[in-house]
Amino acid sequence: MADDSQFQLVTFKLGNELYGVNIMDVKEIVKLQNVRLIPNAPLYVEGIINLRGEIIPIIDLHKRFRIQKNASETSELEAGFIILNIENYKLGIIIDKIARVVTFSREDIKEPPQMVSGIGTEYIEGVIREDDNSYLIMLNTRKLFDPKELEKISLMRK
Repeated sequence: MADDSQFQLVTFKLGNELYGVNIMDVKEIVKLQNVRLIPNAPLYVEGIINLRGEIIPIIDLHKRFRIQKNASETSELEAGFIILNIENYKLGIIIDKIARVVTFSREDIKEPPQMVSGIGTEYIEGVIREDDNSYLIMLNTRKLFDPKELEKISLMRK
């Protein structure tokens, strides 16, 4: 029987920050590939990819959160997409670098500060201190997009 106080996060770099999403929301991690642009898509929608016959919308969290890409640190080999399953919609988020899968307990999660590097707290489930001077921002994938946005994004797959 699983311990409910423990959970795993897939962690990744976005700009200068370390983020994590619940492993239960992650379908897979894939390497960077060409994204087909979609006319009149919201600014944060990069386009779509064809992943083994399935059309997946790709979201650029840099644009969504207004984060600068850290071009000096990011290489094409380290960047990729995390394919998420949110409310039965599959979508990909662009990441600068995959980090690792880590296990935490619920007690490790702290309330996020009012503003974390430009990201509104509505997207953040909590903050987990990694060591004395670094922390991990735990994203709430259910709140990254409201239901209307998810519906609009899913229509791009057609």
